[in-house]
Amino acid sequence: MALTIFLYIVCGLLAGIFGGLGMGGGTVLIPLLTIFLGFDQKLSQGINLVSFLVMSLFALIIHYKNGYINTRGIIYIILSGVVFSVFGSFLAGILQAGVLRTIYGVFLSLLSIIELIKVIKK
Repeated sequence: MALTIFLYIVCGLLAGIFGGLGMGGGTVLIPLLTIFLGFDQKLSQGINLVSFLVMSLFALIIHYKNGYINTRGIIYIILSGVVFSVFGSFLAGILQAGVLRTIYGVFLSLLSIIELIKVIKK
């Protein structure tokens, strides 16, 4: 029980750090919950969404105070994000957890390859 609570805290810590840096805490939180704690993919995504709301609020306040928020064109990002998040939520409800895990793994792999190429080019 104490180890499980400790792992929850470590997951929250890592997700909070990455979320605060603006890289998305879910990038770390979802794999941690599924791989190390054995959570189902859909449950991990739901936990990520709830924790994201709280973490992003505090990160937004700090980034705004530091002058890192540019509101020009943000309405288009917000509107399209809301529309496609509804679509994605319905899609996630239809797909099996294994399919979601595969899609997420491919997505993270592609991001890693792209970032590696950027580093190599520099």
